[in-house]
Parts: sequence; structure tokens; C-alpha cells
Amino acid sequence: MKKLIQGIIDFRASLSPENQEKFAQLALGQSPDVLFIACSDSRVVPNLFASTDPGDLFVVRNVGNIVPCSETNKNTCCAEAAAIEFSVDVLKVRNIIICGHSECGAMQAMASGIDTPEHVETWLNNSIKSLDRLKNEPLNSMPAERYNQLSQVHVIQQLENLMTYDVIKEKVENNTLGIHGWWFDIATAQVMAYDKSKNQFVIINDEYFEKVLPQL
Repeated sequence: MKKLIQGIIDFRASLSPENQEKFAQLALGQSPDVLFIACSDSRVVPNLFASTDPGDLFVVRNVGNIVPCSETNKNTCCAEAAAIEFSVDVLKVRNIIICGHSECGAMQAMASGIDTPEHVETWLNNSIKSLDRLKNEPLNSMPAERYNQLSQVHVIQQLENLMTYDVIKEKVENNTLGIHGWWFDIATAQVMAYDKSKNQFVIINDEYFEKVLPQL
């Protein structure tokens, strides 16, 4: 808490007139381009590794960067479903990114089958399909650790889960919405993107940017 409070004091002291004006403009409304769905892990900081500014990302974070299937949410109140609908229907985002990461505690628990607290176990049950996917549909190139392998295929499964939402399916098929799978390697600070043509995650660099630029 001391670090947080000192950070706020430092932020106030260093806030430039230019940034003050930016926040004043943001107070009038938001128009992010991306819905960013990430894990709650404290080591994963999208605004840091993607060098984004306030107003660029509409962020949803949960344990294991999980997107429950649409059918799962029909009789329950689900924050993820609400965020998806709000970002697409109201904010009109043009892209959705699901970002997993290495050394994920949720994936380690699933890969090893260890017991977890009641609510954590209930939540992780939304990801059982990821375990089946690792067994039956492995990627062409994966990390050595099984839990990191699971983390990568889990991202692909969540992209499929996204497509169970009618509003997402319609916009993707009409080419008015792009969905993307990313994976953050904590140890190397490298961000990777899923390349469907190669069926593996590749490092996001200048070469990757040139390849996907026509699609953006």
C-alpha cells in the first residue's frame, strides 16, 4: 500500500499539462479500438508491454483469461459476457485480443490436477475443453512445460469460445471485427501471437507486423 500511495503522489507531481488535457478529453467519453482479455496475474501488465495510453484498451481480467461459452451465461450473470456485449455493441471495438501467459497459476492447477479453493475450481471448470485440446490438437511448436503448453492451447480455445456469441460470430464473418490470440512469456518479456497458418505462436516483431498489416 505504501508503494501505491507514493505512486499516486508521484503521478500527481509529474502530470504534465498535456496529459491533464488528455484526461480531460477522456472524461467526455471513450472509444477504445481493442477489447483486451487477460489473466489477473500481477506480472501481466498489458499497458506496459503494449505501450498503450489511457483510452486505448477496454480491459477484462480474470483468473486464467477465460471466456465462458455463451451457453454457459444464459442463466447466470457473467461479467465477461457483459463486457463482450458492451465493448462490441456500445463501444464498437474493432478487435478483441485474448492474452494468456507463461507460468500461469490457473494453468498449472489444471495441468497437474491439484485441488483449488471452491470458487476457483468452479471457475476453472469453464476451461475443461482446453485440456482436451492439448491432448487432441497440440500446436506445432510449444514450450517444454506442460502447463505452458496448456496455456497456449487455452488461448486458442478461448477464441473458439468467443465465436459462440452471436454478436461476435456475425461481426467476424462480416469482417467488421478481428479476434486475436496473444501469449506473454514472462521470463523473456516477449509477446507472441497465434499464427493460424503455422498453427503456433510467433514473436510479434517487425516481420510479423508487415505480414498482418494488410489485415488490420
